[in-house]
Amino acid sequence: MNPVYPVYVVSKGRWESCLTSRNLHRMRVPHYVVVERAELERYRAALDPLANPLVLDQAYQRDYDTFDALGDTKSKGPGPARNFAWEHSISLGARWHWVMDDNIRDFYRLNRNVRIRVHTSAIFRAAEDFVDRYENLALAGLHYKCFAPDRSKRPAFLLNTRIYSCILIKNDIPYRWRGRYNEDTDLSLRALKDGWCTVLFFAFLADKTQTMTMKGGNTDAFYAREGTLPKSRMLVNMHPDVARLTWKWDRWHHHVDYRPFKKNQLIPKSGVVIPEGVDNFGMKLTEVA
Repeated sequence: MNPVYPVYVVSKGRWESCLTSRNLHRMRVPHYVVVERAELERYRAALDPLANPLVLDQAYQRDYDTFDALGDTKSKGPGPARNFAWEHSISLGARWHWVMDDNIRDFYRLNRNVRIRVHTSAIFRAAEDFVDRYENLALAGLHYKCFAPDRSKRPAFLLNTRIYSCILIKNDIPYRWRGRYNEDTDLSLRALKDGWCTVLFFAFLADKTQTMTMKGGNTDAFYAREGTLPKSRMLVNMHPDVARLTWKWDRWHHHVDYRPFKKNQLIPKSGVVIPEGVDNFGMKLTEVA
């Protein structure tokens, strides 16, 4: 029950950990890991057999819209690699693709208000089956495990909010990644403002490490040096109509008002028949030693 659509992990400076790739291998998911050429051999030596390293085409770095005037004076973030993965998936003939951060420790299914660690890739296939039912769904993704504590009621998904870290993207939407920071929230907002829908699953969860707690990636490129104010300020500059700066948990954040997008409603594809009952996609509850 592997995903139908290609899976990409964008990684930099984390060949020794690359948590997401290791978990995908554990779940028997073939996937690509997008890396920079200077780090290729280190990743090739460290990655598990189901991970296929792809070298980022530097044209995507050169042509990337950082949404600022700083050019090449600092890291451009993961956006160029995400755009590269997007185009690579199109070259494979895929209608959607997964793109994931490299610091996801585990994946869970939330069922009957209990988070259960999964050992199967069926959660990704179930998410794909859901998105294929609708004609105006642009982005979907897995919510963070920390936002779905055990014994607390959660819906199967949230409609029309930001999608980040573990994202399923419709390939023919008229956007690409941009911005040095917060490119995931920006992409979600551009789609929502144009009337598209987004779906953030509670039924399936990603256990992502907290921002600034893991070496490599954006931690080394940005946050360890400059904190979180520049990334939050950029999002406000991109979308001043719905975003504002806020200080909480001892650092700067952006706060986005998603209420204007409540009117965006999912439109089922013509002829789609949703079967009655529960389809667990082969998943069953098993005690694992």
